[in-house]
Amino acid sequence: MKKPLSKLATGYTGIVLLFLYVPIVIMIVFSFNSTKSRSHWTGFSLRWYHQLFNNEEILRALMATLTVAAVSAVVATLLGTLAAIGIQGMRRRSKSATLNFTYIPIVSPEIILGVSLMLLFVLFNFKFGMLTLILAHITFNLPYVILCVMPKLRQVDKYIFEAALDLGCTAKKAFIKVILPEIMPGIITGFLMSLTFSLDDFNVSYFVSGDKFQTLPILIYSMTRRRISPEINALSTIIFVVVLLILIAVNLKDIRKMPAKKEVRRSAKQN
Repeated sequence: MKKPLSKLATGYTGIVLLFLYVPIVIMIVFSFNSTKSRSHWTGFSLRWYHQLFNNEEILRALMATLTVAAVSAVVATLLGTLAAIGIQGMRRRSKSATLNFTYIPIVSPEIILGVSLMLLFVLFNFKFGMLTLILAHITFNLPYVILCVMPKLRQVDKYIFEAALDLGCTAKKAFIKVILPEIMPGIITGFLMSLTFSLDDFNVSYFVSGDKFQTLPILIYSMTRRRISPEINALSTIIFVVVLLILIAVNLKDIRKMPAKKEVRRSAKQN
């Protein structure tokens, strides 16, 4: 029975992977198409890549997207980490209530968050643009950072910090040298999630960006009313390749660390 089930699982996994990656492969192939056709291959060309780097509108939207994503991810990571540390120090009921409130922006539809933030900015006479975008992105990124850092804080032995104080560390130094390295994986995960969600957000950004400031998702949406330029295929291909190279580099780094970790575990067992 195991072999048929194994083949079925392998086949199902293959279908899912094809469903996910075939559209990306098609997009990459047609980014090198010499014409605007999205269904007929007419010849290899770098025309759309050349036009991409000369298209000021797309480059401006890309820079705006990267700026908003970077700033909002950094600020959300700092505030979210501090918030998680504060929540961890609360009493049980207060902690439970605070975490339940933290879940609300995650489970709520993005359109509700977008409309509510738009109304809030209008109430306080905020001028729509980069500032409102950054504030909005920080708002929906904060819960993800908190939920990424909290599990790491729970894993930290509560007596480690006290032991560091007993050994002569100040509270600040004990936090930096002892607690921070323990929760760093959660902080990095929260930052990467914030960066990712901010880069491809459309629903919230659409309501708080204004008429004169566009991120890349909003620009692409405006193009769908006419016809999406193949330059977007070229840009998407570049982004995909960059992300893929980063993932490969991270995985190679982890693979190189594995022998060292095994050696440490082996020596620990021997001792």
